[in-house]
Amino acid sequence: MVRLYGLLLLAEIVLAVCALISCLSAEEGEIRALPRVAWLLIILFFPLVGSIAWFVAGREQAARRPRTAWPMGNGFSEQDRRRPVAPDDDPEFLSSLAERSRRDDQELLRRWEQDLRRREEELRRREDDRDRPEV
Repeated sequence: MVRLYGLLLLAEIVLAVCALISCLSAEEGEIRALPRVAWLLIILFFPLVGSIAWFVAGREQAARRPRTAWPMGNGFSEQDRRRPVAPDDDPEFLSSLAERSRRDDQELLRRWEQDLRRREEELRRREDDRDRPEV
């Protein structure tokens, strides 16, 4: 008997979660009879009755919804819609990346050369200072 009650409780929770998800994901035009907030409160406070009421009276049935030729995609068919290109497939991005890398490499090489010249100059000065006789 306890197993049966546990199973019924689990079914009620699943039904309430499905009703909440359905209510939250429904568009404003698909909700009937009450505002969305009222339906959410009914489902939360009366999970079994509220969930059944939502599915029966709260949302517009699929048969009653008007069919549109282009349900999604802003008027473009799935084949005609331009897909976003991943960065590794976008030639403009790759060329800008190569240019940016080339510029960064040139700047780094320039700084290394300056540092090398400065160090060589310091070494020459030290050697000159050692070679001079002290007075």
